Amino acid sequence: MKNIAVILSGCGVYDGSEIQEAVLTMLAIAQQGATYRCFAPNITQHHVINHLTGEVSKDESRNVLVEAARIGRGDVEDLTELYEKEFDAIIFVGGFGAAKNLSTFALDNDNYSVNEQVLKIAKAFASVEKPAGFMCIAPALLPLIYPAGVKGTIGKDNATAKLISAQGLMHINCDVTDVVVDEAHKIVTTPAYMLAESISEAAVGINKLVKYVLALSK
Repeated sequence: MKNIAVILSGCGVYDGSEIQEAVLTMLAIAQQGATYRCFAPNITQHHVINHLTGEVSKDESRNVLVEAARIGRGDVEDLTELYEKEFDAIIFVGGFGAAKNLSTFALDNDNYSVNEQVLKIAKAFASVEKPAGFMCIAPALLPLIYPAGVKGTIGKDNATAKLISAQGLMHINCDVTDVVVDEAHKIVTTPAYMLAESISEAAVGINKLVKYVLALSK
């Protein structure tokens, strides 16, 4: 049975992991006969957003790992305890947390960076050619992990795609219900809520992403 590492970035689309994407990913993995373990960095998240109003909650601080545990029903591990040899593949869930906590993409489009812990783990999987899945805005991490020319998609947002492409991504426009597969690097990407207008639309692309990631794993 294949085992997948699922990387979360908090809890909530505006400041952490997109909850529906996370749940759909875990469900797809289980339904396709594999197992998973969830991980998140034990760091303070960039800021806290009131998801009812969309406003930044001043004077409030939250921890990415603690918040991610809400999604995993408490079963989420510190990213420093993730060892590549224990897994067949890795999947990064979307949400603004990927662009605020796992990286600085949302804060510094032109010269963003990836969190050191996240970069170390992602490169460990890449170095032994284990498959990886990235959804929603998470493909922004790709050009800082893989060589220039790596293929991926965030959907059809040309302005955002241009920013990521400037770092080395070969962006390919993609419908919400489809995926882009980079066979050379064993990477699968899907737009998810970069384009999805319903949970059912997001599910189609995420199910395909999981299917292809599992198929690429040895």
